[in-house]
Amino acid sequence: MKNLQDEITQALEKVDGVAQFQEDSWERPEGGGGRSRVLRDGAIFEQAGVNFSEVWGSHLPPSILAQRPEAAGHKFYATGTSLVLHPRNPYVPTVHLNYRYFEAGPVWWFGGGADLTPYYPFAEDAAHFHKTLKQACDAHHPEYYPVFKRWCDEYFYLKHRGETRGVGGLFFDYQDGRGSLYRGPNTDGEAAKYSNQLGAITPRGWEELFAFAQSCGGAFLSAYVPIVERRHKIEYGDRQRNFQLYRRGRYVEFNLVYDRGTIFGLQTNGRTESILMSLPPLVRWEYGYQPEPNTHEAELYETFLKPQDWVNWEPSHT
Repeated sequence: MKNLQDEITQALEKVDGVAQFQEDSWERPEGGGGRSRVLRDGAIFEQAGVNFSEVWGSHLPPSILAQRPEAAGHKFYATGTSLVLHPRNPYVPTVHLNYRYFEAGPVWWFGGGADLTPYYPFAEDAAHFHKTLKQACDAHHPEYYPVFKRWCDEYFYLKHRGETRGVGGLFFDYQDGRGSLYRGPNTDGEAAKYSNQLGAITPRGWEELFAFAQSCGGAFLSAYVPIVERRHKIEYGDRQRNFQLYRRGRYVEFNLVYDRGTIFGLQTNGRTESILMSLPPLVRWEYGYQPEPNTHEAELYETFLKPQDWVNWEPSHT
């Protein structure tokens, strides 16, 4: 997890070319600590945060016990690396990554994923992001991507808005190598339906799942950096900037209402500044906003904020 943080922060500094990450090391009184790295006011990234944390304790938070009651009564250990990058240019998408490991007594699992949140989206960017992540998944199991892509579409969904957070990517949790691939609460969703058709997957060991998480983390830079390099020089004006700030409000809403990592961090008395570093530095809300018909803003709502089969997208389909 530390190596992943190092690899990504070093690469992002080169991509930005101006700003550097500042590191805060912190300790948690109940046990553990972490390294928070934040880059601000860069040439490309308005704010970028890449966190590593490693915590342990004797009292499991309610968010864990609700999902895995068999972990009750055990001490816990959790570690992970997470990032959220908020670019300055509205044509460069925001991106999120998190990979983590948790154990409590006999219970252990891997979780995580990555998802892309564009403001002025390009289908070829969404396709590139998904195809790169699929390649990392396929190296370990042919059914990982089909299940975890659907799980991502369902997880990064703002129920009160009726829209996805972005164009998705991967999301998985509670992967302990046993049973079905989908282990989430939405038993009627597309991820559960697809996973149920597969039945129980051949058992996989700790080392196999760790290698899978490593591959996913290692695929991030090749999934995201080419998009940044293609888009960061596109000219934009006040209209595009205001729409970006408005859409960033959706990011805030999701992270404060639904995000499992935020809830876990706050319930375990984590470092507040590190937990909330995912929030954008500038954001706006507008009452009753509706995009104008036949605009790029409308296209975001009509096409990109609905689950799509991005790995099979071809330029001729646009």
